[in-house]
Amino acid sequence: MTVSAPIDVLALSPQHTSTSELLAAAARARGIQVHAADEVPAAARGTCAYYGGPLLGAKVGDALGLGLLVPPDDFLQSLPAELVGRRVEAMTAAEARHLTRPFFAKPPSDKSFDAGVFTDGTRLPQLPPEAGIQVSEIVTFAEEHRLFLLDAKVHAASRYARFGRLDVAPATAAALAFGAEVAEAVTGSPLVPSAVVVDIGLISDPDTGTERWAVVEANMAWFAHSYAADPDRVLDIVIASAGPVSAVSDADRRFLAGPRV
Repeated sequence: MTVSAPIDVLALSPQHTSTSELLAAAARARGIQVHAADEVPAAARGTCAYYGGPLLGAKVGDALGLGLLVPPDDFLQSLPAELVGRRVEAMTAAEARHLTRPFFAKPPSDKSFDAGVFTDGTRLPQLPPEAGIQVSEIVTFAEEHRLFLLDAKVHAASRYARFGRLDVAPATAAALAFGAEVAEAVTGSPLVPSAVVVDIGLISDPDTGTERWAVVEANMAWFAHSYAADPDRVLDIVIASAGPVSAVSDADRRFLAGPRV
């Protein structure tokens, strides 16, 4: 788990979002100061938490003494097959170019191209041949939920989509039940940091009508929309995943952000 540490300042990206505004309000209610990440007083170094994008995080991380926890690129491939619910492969852009079947593709962690369905490998955008791509079987998610995990438990959650369209609502009981199973499996091992976001979805087979829950992906908690989740509880996850590097536990140190962010 991530060891708790006093937080004096929440450092935010200057590009405000609805989530950053909610987190700012939650932080001020706790007596935590809120500053733009590049305007944090020098005296606050080592007592900050951060919410914002990975590029800015890399720029200010050392100066603010941050420990930014990042899920590994091979997270989905590391999961038990019953939690994934579909075929997922990691390959290079050069290898993916040779695919002749339709597939869903996304960059493992960065935003080098927009995730989506491609009819074959020739439809991929121009990428360096060695660029990593995550390729998966095409499935239909009837609904998708975001789980904010802390120490192997679902600390906050929200539905965010139905059939691929934004549709925000409280998490359902079924989603929370599957989420508890996922939380125990991925943070107890651990396959991800002790504070992280994991998205899950209900796969619907259009031919048979059968449904099954599956993990969609993992994300950095300090760069994830909260949707309908309780902002105060989301702030707990942000502090645990992007707080002082001095407070990061030994178990979480292998998830500290490196050159890729």
